[in-house]
Amino acid sequence: MKKLIRSINYFSVITLVFFLFNCSSDNTGNNSSEEDATPSLSVSTQTLTFSDTEILMFSEPKTLTFSGLDLSDVLVINTGFNFEISLDAQNFESEITIQTVNNQISSQILYVRFAPSENAIGQISESLIFTSTNTNSQSVNLIANGIGTNPNLNVNYSELFFNDTIVGGISESIPIEITASNLTSFLNISSGGQFLISLDEISYNSTLQIDQQTANEDFLLYVRFEPSEIGESSNLLEFNSEELTPVSVELVGTGIPLVYNYQAFNETRLAYGGGFSQSSTQTFTLHDDTTNIESVIMYLQLDCPSGGCNEWDVYSNILVRDLSTNNWYEIGRYITPYGVGTDQLERGLEIDVTDFKSLLKGNVELKAFIEVWGSDGWKLSVDFDYIEGTPDYQYYEIAPIVQYNNNSLAGVIYGEDASAFDLTKDVFVPSNAESMHLRTIITGWGHATPNDSDGRPCAEWCYRTHNVKINNNQEFQHYLGPIGCVTNPVSPQNGNWAPDRAGWCPGMAVPNRINSLEASLAGTTFNFDYEFEPWTNDLLSTSSNIHAYYAMSSFIVVKSNSPIDKPTVIN
Repeated sequence: MKKLIRSINYFSVITLVFFLFNCSSDNTGNNSSEEDATPSLSVSTQTLTFSDTEILMFSEPKTLTFSGLDLSDVLVINTGFNFEISLDAQNFESEITIQTVNNQISSQILYVRFAPSENAIGQISESLIFTSTNTNSQSVNLIANGIGTNPNLNVNYSELFFNDTIVGGISESIPIEITASNLTSFLNISSGGQFLISLDEISYNSTLQIDQQTANEDFLLYVRFEPSEIGESSNLLEFNSEELTPVSVELVGTGIPLVYNYQAFNETRLAYGGGFSQSSTQTFTLHDDTTNIESVIMYLQLDCPSGGCNEWDVYSNILVRDLSTNNWYEIGRYITPYGVGTDQLERGLEIDVTDFKSLLKGNVELKAFIEVWGSDGWKLSVDFDYIEGTPDYQYYEIAPIVQYNNNSLAGVIYGEDASAFDLTKDVFVPSNAESMHLRTIITGWGHATPNDSDGRPCAEWCYRTHNVKINNNQEFQHYLGPIGCVTNPVSPQNGNWAPDRAGWCPGMAVPNRINSLEASLAGTTFNFDYEFEPWTNDLLSTSSNIHAYYAMSSFIVVKSNSPIDKPTVIN
């Protein structure tokens, strides 16, 4: 037993001596390595070659790895003007600084891309440099080819058409898609005229200058029309830069006048019997200043009552009272449709009443008449458009020469003794009249015989030519012939609406016959004489009315740029 214990002790002593010797040897070796260590940089490649790249664009990144040992300072990596570097493939710079950890930089990936400037065309060779204090720098050759491309600009329109826009108003803007590339100078855009442009739909101008960086990105240009005058306007939207062939877009828009609308009769019921009347007289407030009104248009809409419209085509008109004489003037005449309304027309029947604008201002008394025979009748609405613009003449006056127009059978009898009707008048024209014309409305009624050779009785159906004499000279002719009843937009109707009458149609406004007079008549009195084409009624018609009539009104209208008096009609 004692021998065993002695053996164990002896072995322990030997082991301890061996351990102490080895530890002493290791410590001496480590101290010697630290004192003799040399800083070093390691880069995985000496050359990177990139694919051809357009100027101002970027190549796909290339990669390399790098590391550092026993460094005494940070590692700085930088590249030339036409290359960029990154540690994450997202954020690229021309220089990167990397801190050491325990004087070491572990192996890392560096991303390098070619970013040729606008002048980097052809082969480009630059260096990627790795530098740290007390260390030999490392260099990587960077080789690439910059491709110069021609600048271009594309616009997705060659022409733009704007909706009609009120003078002084603004159209909706139209966006234009602009695609440009490789521009190296400012892009200048100009519209001119009555068209304006914007990048933000807020601030509009006639010219814009866009820097090349913005221009080389797709963007929207907004264009709008701001008319300052009536009529069609056109201009060019032009794109220019130093390196571009100019690109242009044609801009077209139409300025329309400002319109003032006034409602007069509003679904006024006109009928015969059942507590209704064939006429309605009311006072309305219309536009009070016509100095800047170029024209006045009257619209008439006929709607059916709940029980339906009247079945017949009948004589109808609108009159205005001349407050200075208390006389009624017929401003428009129309014929009702057979049993249907005029709602097929957006605004109904249209009549130009500009000649009466001296009477159609302020508080105006109007009379509506429909020669309807039945309690069904019509619902009549009338409104006026006063259209702003420059009048042909500043002042208008009007006076009636003849008016036999109370109803269809109150017209001048035809083919019989008409001595009770005076169609010859003397008319005095103010000396400052610069323009003058006659305005005549005429419609024939009755189924009197003998019929014309084509079977047409008078005066609703027979075609006739009447003469207008001025100072005993035949100056004008009024042909009462077909005006195209079959093309009536108020169709179909419930009766015999399609055949042509003598100068009128069911469901249409009666034409105004305008005849211009010589300016030399200003300051004179001239003779007016209206003559019907000869025909004799044989009074043998089998119709309920064996007579023929022409309901007519004829006015003289004078205009001047100085205040003017009414013409005087002498009976």
